[in-house]
Amino acid sequence: MAKRCYYETLGVSRGADGDEIKKAYRRKAKELHPDRNGSDPESEARFKEVNEAYDCLKDSQKKAAYDRFGHAAFEGGGGGFGGFGRGGGGQGDFGSAFADIFEDLFGEFGGRASGGGRNRPSRGQDLRYNLSVTLEEAFEGAQKTINIPGSVACAECNGTGAEGAVEPVTCPTCSGMGKVRATQGFFTVERTCPTCNGQGQMIKNPCQACHGQGRVEQKRALQVSIPAGVETGTRIRLAGEGEAGLRGGPSGDLYIFVSVKEHEIFLRDGRTLACQVPVGMTTAALGGEVEVPTIDGGRSRVRVPAGSQTGRQMRLRGKGMPPLRHGPRANDEPGDMMIELVVETPVNLTARQRELLREFDEIQADNSPQSTGFFDKVRNFWDDMTGT
Repeated sequence: MAKRCYYETLGVSRGADGDEIKKAYRRKAKELHPDRNGSDPESEARFKEVNEAYDCLKDSQKKAAYDRFGHAAFEGGGGGFGGFGRGGGGQGDFGSAFADIFEDLFGEFGGRASGGGRNRPSRGQDLRYNLSVTLEEAFEGAQKTINIPGSVACAECNGTGAEGAVEPVTCPTCSGMGKVRATQGFFTVERTCPTCNGQGQMIKNPCQACHGQGRVEQKRALQVSIPAGVETGTRIRLAGEGEAGLRGGPSGDLYIFVSVKEHEIFLRDGRTLACQVPVGMTTAALGGEVEVPTIDGGRSRVRVPAGSQTGRQMRLRGKGMPPLRHGPRANDEPGDMMIELVVETPVNLTARQRELLREFDEIQADNSPQSTGFFDKVRNFWDDMTGT
């Protein structure tokens, strides 16, 4: 039976470049792999056909010969290209082609068993803890106690996992490699050793307290120092305070992610604090002073200029948040506090107050420049719309 065109076998056009051919081969090899098609008696032959096609087309010289002479380029006496015969990579030799994607396939079908020497003592996992602090704690810094659920090294076996802290022995099944080889069809696959689960070592008498793991579940209380100036998103790393390692391996790290709670008075933007302060209508009109709180628990008196409007801002230098890290640089200075005035309209007026306000309204002159300017613009807008 005539052999299929190599390009047709891989599902690519004759003008395909090396990357396209390689991608098509990976896709076909995974699709037709015998481990996925165990019930299909033709899967092995189809898989070999794909490997033969790729072994030819991935090589520029073989590809050029194939493009010119077709399959005859690799048949003895055909076209004088015996150097590209079956002994050089035909159907009987697809190892070099398969090696190009061995890692992809082996990871999927073979389980990617690792050497036992790398898996014996393993590092513990890192842990994350979300910690909320108040704005006052972020300003001053604080000491917080947190409870961490997790694992610690077993005290009974000193983290070895063996009764009496006896050293483990080499696994007799894999000879300490952590993996075993098995022949499947036409190639050999390495799998995780079922006896030692890839560890390469075995414990004859597992510790009764930790069941051979070298660690036990236990909740821990830790003291954490929160530095002044932290803000939402600040990350604090505590080395060695994560999960205990397996069978004497090093512990992981603990990462504390800080979030700062919203404050009922202050709004934070980096090192700057903002505070809205209501002032009476008369104070805003005549001028005066208001007393405002500061984040350190103190008080500051702020002068309100006469004629102040809602939205007017004033700055209290150095009354904001401290920098997270102190140093000699200029930007290591504390931030500022911004005061924003909110002019308050009086409510629940008495009869006398109403009378005085009406009298004021009758005798007021051009005392409202914003209103005057706004309504002048409104009149001009209406005139433009009507063409007058």
